[in-house]
Amino acid sequence: MTTLPTTQGELFSLDSPLLTEVRGERSLMAYPFFALTKTAWMKPLAYRTDAVSIEIGPGPRGVATIYDKEVLLYIASLLVAKLDSGEKVSQDFYFTAHDLFRVTGVNSSARSYARLSDALERLQGTQIKTNIEAGGEGEAGFFSWLSEARLTYTKTRTGDRRLKAVRVRLCDWLYRAILRDREVLDYSPNYFQIGPVERRLYEVARASCANGAIDVDIEDLRLQIGYQNPVKNFRHALKGIAEEDSIPDYRIVLGDNTNEDVKRKRGPRAGSAKVTIIPRTTAPPC
Repeated sequence: MTTLPTTQGELFSLDSPLLTEVRGERSLMAYPFFALTKTAWMKPLAYRTDAVSIEIGPGPRGVATIYDKEVLLYIASLLVAKLDSGEKVSQDFYFTAHDLFRVTGVNSSARSYARLSDALERLQGTQIKTNIEAGGEGEAGFFSWLSEARLTYTKTRTGDRRLKAVRVRLCDWLYRAILRDREVLDYSPNYFQIGPVERRLYEVARASCANGAIDVDIEDLRLQIGYQNPVKNFRHALKGIAEEDSIPDYRIVLGDNTNEDVKRKRGPRAGSAKVTIIPRTTAPPC
């Protein structure tokens, strides 16, 4: 990630402010592409089912986190807004950090700007490999969320830097998915006020609500969310979330614990607890 001074001859048209709702690509909602932490996660991540394979490798500052994802959601929203209005689009975006912070509910402090710089570096450094096709095309190798990320700044009379704008280039995979597939869903404004596990529960629910309420095996849900601790910890976290009823537009109902007699007879997954995710009456349609 590069920090560059601006010059008088360097002119870019800002893509911000974002004047529509926040929207995201469905695959990034449904599957665990990000670490559920605010601190650096330096270990590789993986998710595999019969149909889906995802490998995530850390960059120098670790794997991109669920909080870093806010930048991608903002960029995706800018892209969809342009498509909806019939404007010419490209993979390059130029926006102000102030507008990003406004949309995501972050204060414009020096610490926030430093975190943004770290987020851009992780988004550019994280390596992703998946068999999920985008825009009718697949990719066999690794890619990064951002192929380019730059902070442009001006200097005050005292020589201090003042951030002017952010320049990024979105990866081919996500750009194709949004441009061609148009599998894009809007986000609740309350998404940015909830914790990492709650965010992933909301995203899985939002991506899976076409037929109303869904029942999910608790271990399958743990893996789909990207929760790295054992299932007993996940069950405890789900219990608290269900009691607080903190997921926007959806309710979480945790089923009974595993039947130990069935478990001993048929294996560790037999009789596993179920989680029911129920749309509220005000939940947006898929």
